[in-house]
Amino acid sequence: MKYLLCAFVLAGALRAQPVKVYISVDMEGVAGVVTADQLLPTGFEYERFRTFMTAEAVAAIQGARDAGATAIVVSDSHGNGENLLIEQLPTDVTLVRSWPRPLTMMEGIDSSFAAAVFIGYHASTTNPAGVRAHTFSSATFTSVELNGVAIPEAGLNAAIAGRFGVPVVAISGDDIAVREAQQMIGGLEGAVVKRAISFHAAATMTPAAAQALIRTTVRAGVQRRASIKPYVLATPVRLDLSFKNYRPAELLTYLPGVQRVSSHTIRFVGHDITDVSRFIEFVTNYQPDLSP
Repeated sequence: MKYLLCAFVLAGALRAQPVKVYISVDMEGVAGVVTADQLLPTGFEYERFRTFMTAEAVAAIQGARDAGATAIVVSDSHGNGENLLIEQLPTDVTLVRSWPRPLTMMEGIDSSFAAAVFIGYHASTTNPAGVRAHTFSSATFTSVELNGVAIPEAGLNAAIAGRFGVPVVAISGDDIAVREAQQMIGGLEGAVVKRAISFHAAATMTPAAAQALIRTTVRAGVQRRASIKPYVLATPVRLDLSFKNYRPAELLTYLPGVQRVSSHTIRFVGHDITDVSRFIEFVTNYQPDLSP
């Protein structure tokens, strides 16, 4: 009888353990998005499409909860980081907004999370296909490599999650972005909400259909979290950044620890991926006239 009671108490304790899920939300991979008309505040469709972006985030939240999530952090990871309509999110969700952030699109994640999810993601700048394919800045970088491998944003963000032992369990976006992430990270569920035709064209699902697919995909991913391995990079982590222009590569080598390896490429070696993340955030955000 004593053993049965102990087993019952243990089972109850396990059920009571929190299941925290981190959801990073970008916009280029949202259903229907194809051009800057949807992506930038100056675009004539931006206000409508930020509601669709928010709805896809909510669908991911619902899917995570269907699978037992008890706490959720959402990262607004597109553009200025001020896209998601906060009043349309569930009241018990924490939202990370704006920049800079030491962990960029994954700010706030730590080892207490059970799973991570990527919503609205896109392919890398080195991929010849994909809607709005780029890595961090379409105007700045022609390649971003970690340990000699060209990566999409999903790759760096998965490595940040992996640094804390957290698996990425689901991703949504166009077919190119989903396939690229699955090949690199492995194991995660994928919701293909549109098929890339070109950089600025796609055959897309409707918002409602995409949201339903995202909910079921995230639920499946979170349910499978124990069987999905975190994406962990060998350390130290070598970052190679290739710029479209000469001058950034030249000036960044004035910093200690930065090496220029070609006319357009610099190298930075971090103790781990968090060092690399902070360096990328510096490169993409620093301006000498910043204020306040």
